[in-house]
Parts: sequence; structure tokens; C-alpha cells
Amino acid sequence: MFSIAVNTNDAVFSPLAMYQSCTSPADPIAVNLRRLMAREGLTLLDVVQRTGLDHRTIKAMLAGRQRPQPRTLHRLARGLGVDADELFQNPALLARRQFDRQTNPVVDEVTAQHPQLFEGWSPGDFAELASRFGTGGALTPEGAVEAVQKMNHKREVQQQVALLMETNYAELVSRFVQLLYEQVRVDTDL
Repeated sequence: MFSIAVNTNDAVFSPLAMYQSCTSPADPIAVNLRRLMAREGLTLLDVVQRTGLDHRTIKAMLAGRQRPQPRTLHRLARGLGVDADELFQNPALLARRQFDRQTNPVVDEVTAQHPQLFEGWSPGDFAELASRFGTGGALTPEGAVEAVQKMNHKREVQQQVALLMETNYAELVSRFVQLLYEQVRVDTDL
């Protein structure tokens, strides 16, 4: 076993050193910040310059000693060029997501060919699409487009239901959903 000295003032972290030096591995913000810094080869100074945050704030986040305010997280994410939800990813799921993307390369192809289908998508949406498989293996381009359209339709319906739940139809929608849910549950129990 070897140890790696890490100077958080100006050193570029290796992924192993960044992971090992995290004092609170249960803190997803610390782990993900270290992962993003390693991916981009960023130093602490680079992160300070990109985000405008104080170096003490970033050091505390890296050590897992500080739960940053939402405003701070948004500045951090914007400075790193990622969605804020990327700071909360479960590090254990990252390897699985990488595997899904590598075994379903058609997703990148379809994303490039049909960018209009992916408006408003989050990294989680892309991960869900990459994890899907067609009959007999990876998705085909046609299968991927069909899956995207179904995911977009589902999101649209969920938004419509959420809107209806804020109106005087909320009770009716709630009863209707419960009735349908009970019907589906009964069907699956058979």
C-alpha cells in the first residue's frame, strides 16, 4: 500500500488520491466535487477562479465538513459547467452508468442526430435511456428514438397531472389515479 500526499492549494488531484483523501465518503458533494476536479484536472485555485467561491468554502466542501447553501451549490455547478444534481450523484452508481453508456453507444448517436428530442433532459434521463435495452440486446437507433418519445410523453403526462393537482380537480384526479392504481395492482397479483 502506498500513500499520496495531497496539497489542496495548487496540486492537480489524481482520482485515487482525491477519493482516498475524502474525509467523509458518505458526503456525495465531497466525493462528486473531487470526481469532477479529477475529471477536468482542476486545482483548488482553478475551482476558486471558476466559481468565485472562497477557497476555505471549497476546502470545507472537499473535506465534507460543510453542507453548502443552495446558492453556493449553484455557483459551484455553474463554475464547473455541470448541472447541480451532478453534485448529488451516488458515486456507487457512476460505474454502472458508465457501463450502460459504453454498452449502448447508439444513445450518443441518437442524441447527436435528434437534439430536439432531448430538450430539458437531465443527466438522470440520459442514464435511464442508456440503461434500456431492446429485444436481444442494445437499442437500435429506431428503438432509442421510440424510447425517448415514450420518456418525453411520460414526463408530459406527469407535468399535466402535477398541474391538475394544483386545481379544484385535485380530489377527482387523486381518486381516479387511486382507482387505476388498484386495478393495475389487482392485475399484477393474478
